[in-house]
Amino acid sequence: MTYEELLRIADQEGIIVKEKPLLESDGRIYGYRIAIRKNIPTATEKACVLAEELGHHYTAVGNILDTSTAFGRKLEQAGRLFAYNCMIGLIGIANAYKSGCRNQYEMAEFLGVTEEFLKESLKCYRQKYGHYVLINNYIIYFEPYLAVIERTD
Repeated sequence: MTYEELLRIADQEGIIVKEKPLLESDGRIYGYRIAIRKNIPTATEKACVLAEELGHHYTAVGNILDTSTAFGRKLEQAGRLFAYNCMIGLIGIANAYKSGCRNQYEMAEFLGVTEEFLKESLKCYRQKYGHYVLINNYIIYFEPYLAVIERTD
């Protein structure tokens, strides 16, 4: 999803998104207000941040600035997983493979995310699904490295 598409979703949910000079993070959410760091250079980076903040809106309750607690870490992870599924998803990985993407740079470009966001999503999916996962007619391997194989049976 593009930054503009995510802004429309936020607007439909009654969430106000503003770009502000944040010092400590790229994004913050408070109630129905999201602040995105003003000097983030690209719309792709802003989209990744906004997707995560929307994820926190949908999945968290209360203040999760304190990630030193297990509960805070769990809420932070839930928001990130929402963002990964929104921006990439298992189907997105399979679609990138079908489109001929052969490395993480090409995949990130195809999916409209940063390489760092893609790497973090793959790490998260590896933790969630283990060595591999089946989706539609594809096997997505996360270990020992990312590989997508189309099933023919």
